[in-house]
Amino acid sequence: MELPISFKERMQRLLADEFSNFEAAFAQPASVSIRVNSNKATANPDLPRVPWAENAYYLPVRPQFTLDPLLHAGCYYVQEASSMFLEQALKQAVDLSQPLHVLDLCGAPGGKSTHLASLISEESMLVSNEVIKSRANILAENVAKWGTGNVLVTSSDPSNFSRLPEFFDVMVVDAPCSGEGMFRKDPQAINEWSEENVKLCAQRQQRILMDVWEALKPGGLLIYSTCTWNEQENEENMAWLAAQEQAESIKLELNQSWGIVATELNGVAGYRFYPHRIQGEGFFMAVLRKQGQEGLSHKSSKKKKYKLQPASKKEKALVQDWLKDPEKYEWLQYGEVVSALPANLFEAADEVYQNLHVIYAGTEVAEVKGKKLKPMHTLAVSQHLNKDAFTTIDLDLELALKYLRKEDISLDSSGNDWVLLQYNNVPLGFAKQIGNRVNNYYPKEWRIRMELPADLPEVNLVIS
Repeated sequence: MELPISFKERMQRLLADEFSNFEAAFAQPASVSIRVNSNKATANPDLPRVPWAENAYYLPVRPQFTLDPLLHAGCYYVQEASSMFLEQALKQAVDLSQPLHVLDLCGAPGGKSTHLASLISEESMLVSNEVIKSRANILAENVAKWGTGNVLVTSSDPSNFSRLPEFFDVMVVDAPCSGEGMFRKDPQAINEWSEENVKLCAQRQQRILMDVWEALKPGGLLIYSTCTWNEQENEENMAWLAAQEQAESIKLELNQSWGIVATELNGVAGYRFYPHRIQGEGFFMAVLRKQGQEGLSHKSSKKKKYKLQPASKKEKALVQDWLKDPEKYEWLQYGEVVSALPANLFEAADEVYQNLHVIYAGTEVAEVKGKKLKPMHTLAVSQHLNKDAFTTIDLDLELALKYLRKEDISLDSSGNDWVLLQYNNVPLGFAKQIGNRVNNYYPKEWRIRMELPADLPEVNLVIS
């Protein structure tokens, strides 16, 4: 791998005697890591752990993840290990037992958003944003599969968040960057790299930070990260923001065995991940606290007219038993879709709807078709699904993958009702049984597109 000359020169200055080990790491294969959804699955105890994240593991080889139905069911997420350091920032600097408003500004494809959803309390709300519509749809898919039900996925420009002043307790900005830390994993990133692009990225990051800063409440926390190593996009940007807004740098405790490098510029602490020191790719993180009185009160727009519309009593009565603890939800209806949102989040969620473009929220439960109701796929993968409300059928690996490819399948049963299809007792989605015929209702935009091999490998990474 031929690294850019100016990049090598800078890294030699930064790393001194360590540079030869750093350069040699690019010849090694990238590690493979997953983060397990503990509300759906139990990890294989023989897998080595990612040391800074509780439910994260390294895999010895990279399997064909597409052929594992448990991935599609939201049992785990394939995520780069370095980025999971987000967990340490949250656990060390935030009281996660409190009801929080959290923003993941650059959320796609969903690694940090699903991680945040696992860390915050059920009473908290996560707004997961992605400005690019196509990527926002992928983000919504992964959030729905994770299934916590307290996430709103938005597709809005960072400048729009000024409409929600002092709204968020925590902001995560995994900023678009020059991608130096991904050179080993994505060699194409080398061809796109230049000193000019580094400068442009640093300027763009400053604009993004200033666009959203007003939405962070006094005493709130900004967690900033990139997958690059240059100081312009990292330490210099954080020192600039701290000086501009008199923000406080938050230092995190590190275990020396982790191999993470702590840095400091103008009193602002940062944390660097190098592939020759840790089992993962390049990464940087810093944590700042906004100046002002800390507290959990949120400003309200005090609009008396809500944008969110309640579902009718009739529709609510028909679908409320499809979720566990139905009394905990506000039941809403947009067009033909009936959704459930935790009742304590209703007013805050309505503020988000009033000011941002929301593409997915809570748990979409059912689609109303005249006098008929169709259970939504997002209900099947929700952590709050009441499985007792449906007939369940367990599929073997071959049938599960055919279902996920949205192929016609046959079941050894008959009837005239909705059935919940499972794999290893984990829900995959719904089908409609009409006599001996089965209609496959797996979402066509989520379907597996690869051809299935003749001999299917049994992918058993997660369930012990």
